[in-house]
Amino acid sequence: MKPLIVSFFAAIASSASAYSDPYNHIWIAPGPDDQRSPCPGLNTLANHGYLPRSGQNFTIPDIMDAALEAFNLNWDTILIAAKFGLLTQNNVESELTMSLGPLSLHNAVEHDASLSRNDFGDGTGDNVHFNETVFATLANANPGVDFYNASSAAAVQFARLADSIATNPRIVNTQKEFVLRSRESGLYLSIFGNPLTGIAPKNFVQIFFREERLPIEEGWTKPTTLITSDTLAPIETIVRAESNWTATTTCGPLVLAPGLTVNQAKLAL
Repeated sequence: MKPLIVSFFAAIASSASAYSDPYNHIWIAPGPDDQRSPCPGLNTLANHGYLPRSGQNFTIPDIMDAALEAFNLNWDTILIAAKFGLLTQNNVESELTMSLGPLSLHNAVEHDASLSRNDFGDGTGDNVHFNETVFATLANANPGVDFYNASSAAAVQFARLADSIATNPRIVNTQKEFVLRSRESGLYLSIFGNPLTGIAPKNFVQIFFREERLPIEEGWTKPTTLITSDTLAPIETIVRAESNWTATTTCGPLVLAPGLTVNQAKLAL
């Protein structure tokens, strides 16, 4: 084999190993035709190939399998959110498959006061892509130590909601959004830290949000403890109590994706 060809394949192998994990799911940045969502967790699963890298045409069981394999996350922690994801879709061919792009539909799974995205109604119109200014609240939390915990997550939720209330005249902040935000906080603390203590290294959490990548090269390994609603409960209890949350809006009607019927919505739920 010619030296040039050898060098070419060696470069490919080196590049692949730089972002590989023990299960051979190489991290690849999304291409221009790939769909991504406001959810960094689902985006990470697609970037590593646990979900289709295109971000299209997968099912709720696919999400459950991917989350278990990549994060050791039990189905009960995300099933309701996954079912709500079906309500954002407008699939003529199938009522039971979804893609990442439509998950940007406001106030289904996507919500205001995100940890890493702009609000839908804040004037930018971009509630999909990572925003460093928004993320700075979490990135700079818990100063003086190299970890996040439930108390710091609660303080971040409080600060992000206060900012959204001040800047977004159309904010939606009901019990539903509060539950979603608290579950998301519990998940990043558990997946990238200790599921039994809710203590997570800052570096792992920041790589996940900023790059939508599993920080394997930095030393992260999948939790050995299965993450369930029961393991999340003590962490979320602290997050909810210390975030000092109160509703500022009331629940409105559910917004369905165009073409989705009420019967289809009932099937999804």
